[in-house]
Amino acid sequence: TPPLLGDMSTGPIAESWCYTQVKVVKFSYMWTINNFSFCREEMGEVVNPKGLDDESKDYLSLYLLLVSCPKSEVRAKFKFSLLNAKREETKAMESQRAYRFVRDFLLDEMTSLHYFCEVSVVQDSVNISGHTNTNTLKVPECRLAERFRFTDCSFFVRGQEFKAHKSVLTARSPVFNAIKQKNRVEINDLDPEVFKEMMRFVYTGKAPNLDKMADNLLAAADKYALERLKVMCEEALCSNLSVENVADTLVLADLHSAEQLKAQAIDFINRCSVLRQLGCKDGKNWNSNQATDIMETAGWKSMIQSHPHLVARSLPSTCICNSVHSLAFHVNG
Repeated sequence: TPPLLGDMSTGPIAESWCYTQVKVVKFSYMWTINNFSFCREEMGEVVNPKGLDDESKDYLSLYLLLVSCPKSEVRAKFKFSLLNAKREETKAMESQRAYRFVRDFLLDEMTSLHYFCEVSVVQDSVNISGHTNTNTLKVPECRLAERFRFTDCSFFVRGQEFKAHKSVLTARSPVFNAIKQKNRVEINDLDPEVFKEMMRFVYTGKAPNLDKMADNLLAAADKYALERLKVMCEEALCSNLSVENVADTLVLADLHSAEQLKAQAIDFINRCSVLRQLGCKDGKNWNSNQATDIMETAGWKSMIQSHPHLVARSLPSTCICNSVHSLAFHVNG
């Protein structure tokens, strides 16, 4: 998480701000080539065992070609490496430069080449921006650990009391203006731990437990118009999208008008579908069955019933048909 988003207690505060997150997806695979001296071209990689020309005749030439792409342009970095007899990665060569594998490195008498390739593809970048409240107050974090003095209002969150200062609250968000004439406020739609973390942000600009409760904090931030906290929650949820939670996260984003989070969740589902159609695999982040796996989650099935418009936005038409047919079979069967 960027320091400027997670910490408002130090440094200058700008009137406007923007945070850009660039998505990078990594693909990797191991390729063992037997009798590599007879190999010419396969699967987008070009291998010239005797070199490309006289100058490189004592070297192995290896290239990575882009065979097809759903976009008009793609940016990527790559790394080539050879494995020695112990299957250890050696002679790693990364993109941006040309490298040579010297012939005497290939000591395998069986003329087998063990080749490892890792490609990092740049996906779309996401910009999250907003405006800073000019009345922002900065209170040392240590104050939160002390017993509050001179408080003038109390919040009772499901029976648990939290004391606060009206001046601090109203400076952070206009929603708190409604409590100016009240000394006691009852809140029954928030968990006390979530409210405590929200108040920590109100007083310090920090939310150290954000990753543990980003979904609930997003709802609280939306209710009380804490825009900076809302952005922090969106960023945390974006970085933790998975097959299991993407449908629930998409519904959450739609309920609380978290447009950047919604866009990222939809993009995640779309990429799963595209990669499945292309047959692409990535051992860490993606596999060819993820689009189907998403449709099998309880969150997805619930979203079909309660938020069908999100299904239409998040999948190509062919996948929508498959999803609806799958649901119909489940209901009728």
